[in-house]
Amino acid sequence: MSTTVEQAPPSRLRVAAFSPIGEEGRTEQVESRLIQAISVGAFIEGERLPSETELSGLLGVAVVTVREALGTLRHRGLIETRRGRNGGSFVRTSRGAVEEVNARALMAMPRVALADLGVHYEVIASACAEYACLRATPEELAVVQRLLEESRDLAPDVWRRRVTEVQLELAALSQSVRLTTEHVSVQTEFTPLLALQDLDERARMATHDALVAQTVATRAGDIPAARSSVRESIRSSVRWLVAFRRELLADPRDETIRDTLVSRRAGGGPRAGLDEEGRG
Repeated sequence: MSTTVEQAPPSRLRVAAFSPIGEEGRTEQVESRLIQAISVGAFIEGERLPSETELSGLLGVAVVTVREALGTLRHRGLIETRRGRNGGSFVRTSRGAVEEVNARALMAMPRVALADLGVHYEVIASACAEYACLRATPEELAVVQRLLEESRDLAPDVWRRRVTEVQLELAALSQSVRLTTEHVSVQTEFTPLLALQDLDERARMATHDALVAQTVATRAGDIPAARSSVRESIRSSVRWLVAFRRELLADPRDETIRDTLVSRRAGGGPRAGLDEEGRG
């Protein structure tokens, strides 16, 4: 079933998605970057990706590398290629396929690396939150508040795109180019994993409420409260991901992974034999 969404994804997501990879870029890195772009909503269902030549220039890799990566994404069911005058590579209606790719990325990430990514994100986001308290204007915060109010009842995939936009806007309110750039970079890496948490409505709403609390604290110039909201939200997300990773690894067969994702999407909890933290 197709979901109607807005047709102008936030530009910050695209900037993050297509910052240059450099000469060391490989097919797998391009593939990962494109999956991240689709996961965070930089490109939405039915939208055309940049051409192979454009992607080559944006990512700083050879056209043949881009072509190979796009071929893998087609095989995974994430994009489709249309021929003709208005042809190109288009994002498919395939949330399940994106979730499965993200789940496998979570399973492949060592627990210590996941924890370290969370620490990195926490440090950068907390610093952005502190400086936003000092520099954000009421008008800027009103825009963020409106986005949050509009996002609460959205479907999970649309919600993730809107909330990512809110997080990037809050980071930009620090008025630090270096901090904002680093925030964009680490969030682009982390968000595809966080999108798995969106299968859990309670966790999703906890993230939403933490952003509301951060916005209120920023408006009041309350640095400790803003940093605390960021810290507790990110740590909670990492704990959720650690538990979900453990659950997936308990039975890594393809059909079990798909069943787990379907169950979570339908509102189911951890599989039998695992407690709420994912422990057996």
